[in-house]
Amino acid sequence: MAAYAICVDDGRILLTRWVGPDGERVWTLPGGGLEHAEDPVDAAIREVEEETGYTVAIEELLGMSTLRRRYTRGEGREADFHGLRIYYVGRVTGGTLRAEIGGSSDRAEWVPLDRVAGLDQSEMVGVGLELHRLRPRTGRLP
Repeated sequence: MAAYAICVDDGRILLTRWVGPDGERVWTLPGGGLEHAEDPVDAAIREVEEETGYTVAIEELLGMSTLRRRYTRGEGREADFHGLRIYYVGRVTGGTLRAEIGGSSDRAEWVPLDRVAGLDQSEMVGVGLELHRLRPRTGRLP
């Protein structure tokens, strides 16, 4: 389970650039996995601060998405991963923009909304922006 904040301000969205184990770099939403027994709102707040240097207030639950991936996990074994992603509207309340220190991302940046489509990005960015735009009552995209 993971929680993410969609912080949109003045025609820009706050994104972080995730660095994969193989060096792949993709832009994504600030957020990430919950620690044991952590509330999702608290996780979103913590993750935004860790990845961007900003403190945020969570203002609204936008929705959720699920993910299922199968991948090799050692010789002759396969993992069947199921993830739940929770998306919130976040508003920056303090801090100073900076890159994450010692984590899984190497940049944090305010990106103009009209430039997002041209970025190498995680599918979460599109899901988050669509939830932000549509605000579906069910919390799921059609």
